[in-house]
Amino acid sequence: MSSATIDKPSFLRSKLGGLPRPFWALWGGTLVNRLGTMVMPFTGVYLTQSRGLSLTAAGLVMGVFGAGSLLSQLLAGVLTDRIGRRATLSGGMLATAVTMLALGYSTSLPAILASMFVLGLVIDVYRPASNALVADLVSPAERPRAYGLLFWAINLGYSVGMTAGGWLAGIGFIWLFWIDAVSSVLFAVLVWRAVPETRPDARESTGGFGVVLRDRVMVAFTLITLGHALVYAQTFTMLPVAMTEVVKLTPGQFGLAMALNGVLIVIVQPLVSGWLGRRDASRAFALGMAVMGLGFALTAFVTSTLGLAATIAVWTAGEIVTAGIAGTIVAVLAPAHLRGRYSGLFGFAWSMAAVLAPLVGGPLLELGAGALWFTMGGVGVASAAGMLLLGPAIRRR
Repeated sequence: MSSATIDKPSFLRSKLGGLPRPFWALWGGTLVNRLGTMVMPFTGVYLTQSRGLSLTAAGLVMGVFGAGSLLSQLLAGVLTDRIGRRATLSGGMLATAVTMLALGYSTSLPAILASMFVLGLVIDVYRPASNALVADLVSPAERPRAYGLLFWAINLGYSVGMTAGGWLAGIGFIWLFWIDAVSSVLFAVLVWRAVPETRPDARESTGGFGVVLRDRVMVAFTLITLGHALVYAQTFTMLPVAMTEVVKLTPGQFGLAMALNGVLIVIVQPLVSGWLGRRDASRAFALGMAVMGLGFALTAFVTSTLGLAATIAVWTAGEIVTAGIAGTIVAVLAPAHLRGRYSGLFGFAWSMAAVLAPLVGGPLLELGAGALWFTMGGVGVASAAGMLLLGPAIRRR
């Protein structure tokens, strides 16, 4: 028997073993849900081609969705601590399924606006609940690996879902809404049946976000996260515009280069998550943000598909480093009975970044590619420096 055959089981145990069964139910549900996430990547195309909305009306609809998403994470954080992790996650997924179908069958602008606002409100309700469940179920030493595996499942599912969604959209957009709805229901049922409720005594979970906002370390970490998220959000806001309108790549060339991001994450991230989990969280997070900032700064020099792929490889390396770290830091900072609220504030930073990214990136791109990408690189490096300064306070926790 070869050494490779002997080592394979121990290798798999080191990457996948040691995590409780309920975590794997959560992981499986996340993968199924992301495999079925087909609507959002094609929302703009659906609104303009299938529903005949103007670009201005489509922008209004997406803005309403953003407004709902801003409220979503704060509401979900409170619900996670008050009614429970499992109930919030399953309820959010069921609400997402109903809203997806309502949006798919809406034909008037008022109905589409109402459906998109509610969808923004419910589609990511699961995130604070999922983050709190991992913190409740998994030991501190294994949390970086657990959060990293969830990140891996999201990216794997999303990559497959986007590919299938593009094909199905050509047959009929309504298929995308039904598949998204069914995957949401499956996620809800799997979590309800296979994941125990882990919420601490409900009597401790009173009050709003005031107690979280009084935690200066968490507020500082949220601001750092906002900077990091603002840089990353350029990948789905201004990067496609810059590459197709300024560099003059075709959509096919841009898509081919962006596929490298998913491929690298799926292949590399599970291999390094255990090693990264043994590093100091704040220093690892700072390193990842700095590398991402460098990758985006280098985008200013892109003139070809190959050049874009090279910069994507750089910032994807940073993304892989940060993958399981942020959730681990939130779990360290949050008291057990407030993990939902802390995760909600963390999620709010990402929702805010998605709203701000085009508002900041658009004017900068009009000034020139260098203005946009050097600014984003600077924001990434500044966020990394802030993380290093905050590191001692996090380690004291």
